[in-house]
Amino acid sequence: MRPQRRPIHAVTSWVRRQPPKVKAFLAVVLGMAALVFLRFIVHDHDSLFIAAEAVHSIGIIVLIYKLMKERTCAGLSLKSQELTAMFLAVRLYCSFVMEYDIHTVLDLATLATTLWVIYMIRFKLKSSYMEDKDNFAIYYVALPCAILALLIHPSTSHNLVNRIFWAFCVYLEAVSVLPQLRVMQNTKIVEPFTAHYVFALGVARFLSCAHWVLQVLDSRGRLLVALGYGLWPSMVLLSEIVQTFILADFCYYYVKSVFGGRLVLRLPSGVV
Repeated sequence: MRPQRRPIHAVTSWVRRQPPKVKAFLAVVLGMAALVFLRFIVHDHDSLFIAAEAVHSIGIIVLIYKLMKERTCAGLSLKSQELTAMFLAVRLYCSFVMEYDIHTVLDLATLATTLWVIYMIRFKLKSSYMEDKDNFAIYYVALPCAILALLIHPSTSHNLVNRIFWAFCVYLEAVSVLPQLRVMQNTKIVEPFTAHYVFALGVARFLSCAHWVLQVLDSRGRLLVALGYGLWPSMVLLSEIVQTFILADFCYYYVKSVFGGRLVLRLPSGVV
C-alpha cells in the first residue's frame, strides 16, 4: 500500500506537472485572490506600504544576523546590496525634498543597515565573498533605468531633476534583486538565511504592489491621473508588478522547501 502524501506535496506535484501557460495562469489567479483578501481586511492601504518597508527591514535584520553569527557572506550578492543602497539613497533624497513622512524614517533606517551589510561584505568578510558567482554587471540595470528615467518621469510641479531622480529610484528598485538571483542561479543551492532574506524581499515587493493596485482600484483610476499624464502612471504600476513577478518563482520554491521540511533550498536549473 502506497504511503499517503501530504496535501501540500500533492498540490506542488500537480503544479509542477502543468505546462508553463497553466502555471502562469495559476500565479495570476493566486495573486488576484490575495489582492481581494487584502482589500477586505486592510482598510488603510498606506499601511501596506509601511508593512512592505517593515518586511524589507526584517530581511536586512536576517542578513545582519547571518553575517554576525556565521561570519560569512557566501551566497550574498554585493552588487544587489549596492543597487539597493543606490535606489534607497535616491529615494531618501526625493523624500526629503518632496514629501518627508514616515517613509523617510523607514528608508533612512533601511539605507543605514544596507550600508553596514555592504561594509561587512567588502571589508570584514571579504574572504568568503563569492565574487566569481556575483557576475551580473551593475551597469546592465543602472544605465537602462537612468535612460528610462530621462525619457519617462512624473509630470508634477516638482523640480525636473527631482522628478527624474524619483523615476530612477522606482525603476532601479524593480530590478535591484537581479544580481542576487544570478548568484543563486550560479550556485543552485541557497542556504537558509539567504533564502529567508530573498523571501522577505518577495513579500515586501508583493505588499508594495498590492498597495498601488488597491489604491488605483479604490480611486477608480484617479490616482493614476494624480501621478501625472503620459506614460509615467502606467510605468509606476508596471514597475511594481515586474518586481513582484521577478521573485514569484523563487518564493514558490521557498514555500515548497519550507513545507517539505528542508532547511537548504535547492533550485532547479533555469528557475531564476
